[in-house]
Amino acid sequence: MTLALETTDLKVELALDDDWFAVCDLSTLLPGRGVAALLPDGRQAAIFRDRSGELFAIDNRDPFTGAAVLSRGLTGTHQGRPFVASPLLKQRFDLASGQCLDDEAVRVTAYKVRTS
Repeated sequence: MTLALETTDLKVELALDDDWFAVCDLSTLLPGRGVAALLPDGRQAAIFRDRSGELFAIDNRDPFTGAAVLSRGLTGTHQGRPFVASPLLKQRFDLASGQCLDDEAVRVTAYKVRTS
């Protein structure tokens, strides 16, 4: 008999400096919504789960305002690319790469994500 892992048993981890850091339980991520996580160096990451279950993580700091708010932004897709729009000035950031879709000169850090 095989036992399936419950989503409450899974941890979401980010790749940081050649190691993995647990940021939250998978069950805390609702599709289409983000959560903020404090990283060991004091920065924050915004973690998202899209409607298909794929996980993404980018820097939570909006580079246009300096506010740590990207985790509270609205998610969507543009030309097949998942993004989050900042809740302040509405710039969109690609969740896979961190690239700003509205200003090519701007990007935020994107993190590798896994569950364990």
